[in-house]
Amino acid sequence: QVMLEESEGGRVQAGDSLRISCLVSGRTFSQSDIAWFRQAPGKEREFVAVIARNGKTRYEESLEGRFTISRDNAKNTVSLQMNSLQPEDTALYFCAADVPQGGIHRLMPSRTRADFDYWGQGTQVTVSS
Repeated sequence: QVMLEESEGGRVQAGDSLRISCLVSGRTFSQSDIAWFRQAPGKEREFVAVIARNGKTRYEESLEGRFTISRDNAKNTVSLQMNSLQPEDTALYFCAADVPQGGIHRLMPSRTRADFDYWGQGTQVTVSS
């Protein structure tokens, strides 16, 4: 069983920074790719960033440079550092785990929502102008 729990989000001003974290329970963490997605009101859930078990990262192109994903395997935690936040970053942020099946790992960490089997409940990030 894999469970994910996001840290509390927050309400910030435009231009501020915020760091959110995801605690992953279960023995598969070190073998899993962990991603962040977000969903704004009335919009589809969209990919933000992913970090593979080997530390390789991928970002939504429009967010690269402002957002940084990292992982601490000793603490079963993945974090998302968000800088220069803008009102359009307001969303419910979810972390998700892509657990390898049959010991087979992807060559590249996925950006596709359907590839992630386990999800947290989400944490709200609100950016005011």
